[in-house]
Amino acid sequence: MRFMIRPQFFIEKLKELGIDFFAGVPDSLLKNICAYITDTLPREQNIIAANEGGAMGIAAGYHLATGRIPVVYMQNSGEGNIINPLASLTDKEVYNIPVLLLIGWRGRPGVHDEPQHVKQGKVTTGLLNTMGINYTVLSKDEEAAAKQVKVAVDYMQKTNECYALVIEKDTFDAYVLQNKVDSGLTLSREDAIETVVETLPQNAAVVSTTGMISRELFEIRERKGQGHAHDFLTVGSMGHASQIALGIALQQPQRPVFCFDGDGATIMHMGNMAITASMMPKNYVHVVFNNGAHDSVGGQPTVGLSIDLPAIAKAVGYPQTYSVSTKEELGVALASITNNLSPMTQGPILLEIKVKKGNRKDLGRPTTTPIQNKEALMKFLSEK
Repeated sequence: MRFMIRPQFFIEKLKELGIDFFAGVPDSLLKNICAYITDTLPREQNIIAANEGGAMGIAAGYHLATGRIPVVYMQNSGEGNIINPLASLTDKEVYNIPVLLLIGWRGRPGVHDEPQHVKQGKVTTGLLNTMGINYTVLSKDEEAAAKQVKVAVDYMQKTNECYALVIEKDTFDAYVLQNKVDSGLTLSREDAIETVVETLPQNAAVVSTTGMISRELFEIRERKGQGHAHDFLTVGSMGHASQIALGIALQQPQRPVFCFDGDGATIMHMGNMAITASMMPKNYVHVVFNNGAHDSVGGQPTVGLSIDLPAIAKAVGYPQTYSVSTKEELGVALASITNNLSPMTQGPILLEIKVKKGNRKDLGRPTTTPIQNKEALMKFLSEK
């Protein structure tokens, strides 16, 4: 018999225990529960945060204002972002604030997963132990899970401490997001990436962000028979690709360096844009493929299409910015960028490409290991 928890059942059990406020960053293992929350709760009761640490701050503020217990959801990779608020904000030796953590357990030992999740999977529960967070692995049986949730809530009400429910793959039954907003955009991200790739200078290096962007870039290179030595595929470390690219650009100022970023990743650590601009790298092009969604983990919305990324870039010091939403506009922008890169007169440059959500169903994954990718890139970068 196959056990799974219906999202509606889980959320109703939380409501019965007085919990109906959520904040977090979506995760593929939690996409069904996140979709149900998005469809059934008011926007002010489900805040998709910039990053997991920010979600903890929102949750703490909610508790201070209401005295009630909030939920923060995340992939286990987000544990790194919550260590600081767990230790210095919610901990019982500081402010003693209860938060129910829902943590998707990617890379659980014994379960096949992608390389970037393997290490995180090994340390998921160890990090909770180190931080003094009590936890349980949520049962896939509804009756047992309901009892676990009750134990967790009773513990938090008694101690005011955080408690974590660690979520395995296939814990929640299927639920498809109904509250979908059509952006009206027609350019696909893969077509946009291919268009940019076709105009890259021969000696250009590319640092691509985690998720679909790196997967699509890899397949485009495969299809064109170009190899992968020019690209660093940041399969983990969401939000940090722009700073990896900056580190390369500053050390090799004569080499054009392109960061292929996503809106969710850019927003997650938006302060990075200010640092990039402050260093004034003339060889740096920051390309943000903006579809207003966390596309790799279920399509949950970001604020990407509601904010003015070029204006933000200008405000922190990017001397040149572009925003396009069609292939024709992209071609014009790339021609201008290529001309500006040639003498490398000023930088960094921001190129926002607004694209529609979604990807090919048969989209593959990189067939090289992260270490092979690193070594090939370093060999390329060593060639002047």
